[in-house]
Amino acid sequence: QVQLVESGGGLVQAGGSLRLSCAASFSSAAMGWFRQAPGKEREFVAAIRWNGGNTPYADSVKGRFTISRDGAKNTVYLQMNSLKPEDTAVYYCAARARFINSAYVPSVPYEYDYWGQGTQVTVSS
Repeated sequence: QVQLVESGGGLVQAGGSLRLSCAASFSSAAMGWFRQAPGKEREFVAAIRWNGGNTPYADSVKGRFTISRDGAKNTVYLQMNSLKPEDTAVYYCAARARFINSAYVPSVPYEYDYWGQGTQVTVSS
């Protein structure tokens, strides 16, 4: 059974940090983080191929968020520093099971095959 189990969300003050984790029950070609705030569409945050390489980030989180992975544990992390109130959202982990050509890293929702249940991140001002 395919599972993506997320953890690490919570309430933090502006300027604080949180680390999200997502453990997959299978080896994927790539994993990514997306977020969705109330009344807004789901947006890309960051992604990483399972064999390393490029790690694209949304402009809004560059320099503050870092995505990483532990291949042995099939787990991806999102370290979030200098959090801002506008980072408040439900954060979703996504996994790409299908093969990916060359060094491409998926960054749109339809390019991912499986999704986690979401974890709430709330940043207070």
